[in-house]
Amino acid sequence: MKLTALEIKQQTFEKSLRGYDVAEVKAFLNIISNEWEHLVSRNKDLEREILQIRDKLKHYEKVEEALHETLQTAKESAEHRLEGARKDAKTKIEKAEMEAENILREARQQRQQIRQSVHRLLDRREEIIRGIRSYLELAQESLGSFTKDDNSIYSLPPEEQEVVAPPKKPVSTLKKEEKKAPVEKPQSSPAPGTEDLDDLIDEID
Repeated sequence: MKLTALEIKQQTFEKSLRGYDVAEVKAFLNIISNEWEHLVSRNKDLEREILQIRDKLKHYEKVEEALHETLQTAKESAEHRLEGARKDAKTKIEKAEMEAENILREARQQRQQIRQSVHRLLDRREEIIRGIRSYLELAQESLGSFTKDDNSIYSLPPEEQEVVAPPKKPVSTLKKEEKKAPVEKPQSSPAPGTEDLDDLIDEID
């Protein structure tokens, strides 16, 4: 049952022979009604404050939720970027390692090709030297066989040998022949290649 201040003031009681003093009862009712009115007003103020506090609380809850979502999004974005950076760095490192390995492999292949080329050139040089040496030895043997005259086949009998003095040449002719005589060129130094094969390859490397 709700009572207002006005109802308290207008409240009446039945009179009896030995009842309470009417004036005192009314005075007390006035006090109670005033206090009740004050309490009702205070209660309304408190209810308004509670509503305001609830509104603020809801606002703060929304702000907190938004901040939480923002922080979570920022965290996920940072983790995603960090993971992307790690993957990118890993990819670049793997690519650099592959390129370095390819460069080393090509360098090894080129080195091996150079070594094989040097071996082929040296083998070819030795082959040419052996051919020239064989040719010179064969020519030397042919020359020895050609100049050999054990049976004096290519010699004239003593009675048929005549000493024929060569005709004297004029002085002018001798001077011209001296001028035309070829000048001996200095012998060239022997061709390189007598070095040790490993030393040569090490120099190329």
